[in-house]
Amino acid sequence: MKLHEQRGLSLIEVMIAMVIFLIGVVSVMSLFTVAVTQNANQGEFATRTTEYGQDKMEQLLTLSFTDSATNTAVYPTQTSGGTGLGSGLTAGNTVGSVDTTAPATGYVDYLDAYGNLLASSSGWFYKRQWSIALNAAGTVKTVTVVVITKGQAGAGKPPSTRLVSNRTKTT
Repeated sequence: MKLHEQRGLSLIEVMIAMVIFLIGVVSVMSLFTVAVTQNANQGEFATRTTEYGQDKMEQLLTLSFTDSATNTAVYPTQTSGGTGLGSGLTAGNTVGSVDTTAPATGYVDYLDAYGNLLASSSGWFYKRQWSIALNAAGTVKTVTVVVITKGQAGAGKPPSTRLVSNRTKTT
C-alpha cells in the first residue's frame, strides 16, 4: 500500500495565518480611530467655528459705520447697552480684543455646544471675540472676529477661526 501525499493546510498553519491577519486588521482599525477623531476636530468643530465667526461678522457689518451703542453680545441685538461698531473708537486706534486669554467686555460672547447664545461665560463651548480698528484717516474700520472651541476630540490644539473684513465710511 502506497501512502499518498496529503495536500492542504494543517491546523497550526491556519492558526498562524489567522494571527498574522489579526495583527494586520488591528493596526488598520487604529487608523479608523485616528480618522474619526480628526473628523470631529477638523470636520465638525472647525466648520462650526467658521460658521459662528461668519454669523458674528455679518451681524457687525450690518451696523452703521458710526454705531457705537448697539448691543451685539445678545440675541436679538438691542439698540442700546453695547459697543456697536466701536464705542469710543478714535482714528488710528483699536477697541475690543482678539486675545483669547483676555476677552474685552462688550466684545465677546459665548455659545454652547449647539450654537445657542449664552448669557454668561458659564458652560461655553465656543467663544467669539472681536476687535474693531479705525485707520488714521477715520474712513475704514477693520473688523476682526476670532472663534475658538473650549474642547476637542483627541490631542492637539482646539480648532479656531479668524475672520477679517473692512467697513468703509460712506458719505
